[in-house]
Amino acid sequence: MHDHSRLAPAVALAALLAGAARGQEQKLDLPLPSPHATMQQTVGITEVTIAYSSPAVRGRTIWGGVVPYDALWRAGANDCTKLTLSRPATIEGKPVPAGSFCLFYLPTRAGWTFILNKDATLGGTDGYKQANDALRVPATVSAIPKRERLAYSMLDFTDEVGTLAMEWDTARVAVKVDFGTRAAALAEIRALKTDDWRPYNRAARYLLDAKFEPALAMQLADRSIKLKEEWNNVWTKAQLLAASGKTKEALTYAQRAQELGKKSENFFSADDVAKALVDWKK
Repeated sequence: MHDHSRLAPAVALAALLAGAARGQEQKLDLPLPSPHATMQQTVGITEVTIAYSSPAVRGRTIWGGVVPYDALWRAGANDCTKLTLSRPATIEGKPVPAGSFCLFYLPTRAGWTFILNKDATLGGTDGYKQANDALRVPATVSAIPKRERLAYSMLDFTDEVGTLAMEWDTARVAVKVDFGTRAAALAEIRALKTDDWRPYNRAARYLLDAKFEPALAMQLADRSIKLKEEWNNVWTKAQLLAASGKTKEALTYAQRAQELGKKSENFFSADDVAKALVDWKK
């Protein structure tokens, strides 16, 4: 004879576990139609980030079809496309503060508008208010070879400027961005207060390479040398003197740089200094 009283709790537990397993959805990793993507680019001293979802063409008519003309578009798929700037910039001549924005486009057959909205919490175009726009500027549209998935990139950038481009299907939609790097770097340099020779030398080298503010560059090199004479800062001063046409003085400093460099464990400009010593003697 079976003891049903002992079996009952076991059966009940099994049924409970089976129910729990059915109720708990099994995780399934499958590709998303519009996978998440991030574009990150440092231009000069500004970090530019665009977080977006990347839809595919999949044989569809995109412009005037999937993306209708004369209607606000979220510039990607799913949530709002988010543009973040670590420092203020100028887009198509209009100032934009540092921060995060939702990026939208308004495509028309006559031309496109690039829009940044201050409400970075938007899920898409729902809840969008034009009153919250931080920026509305015309964008340039050009034809490109077919691109299956939407992508953002920073094209043709220098330390100072770049072209922010969205490419999808056969269109590139672009805006010119000025990052004001020179002015920002100059403000940082002028605010420099340290007893370390390195930052002054780095600042002097930046000005030397950028070919501006030569008098300030010379002051910085002198300040660096005064704190601690190293081959690096002596070589910077030599190059600044040569750039201002004072070759004889430059030669003296290049010789001193070589002398100090030979005692250094990391004289990485040895070849440049040696070449200058030959060239400047001519």
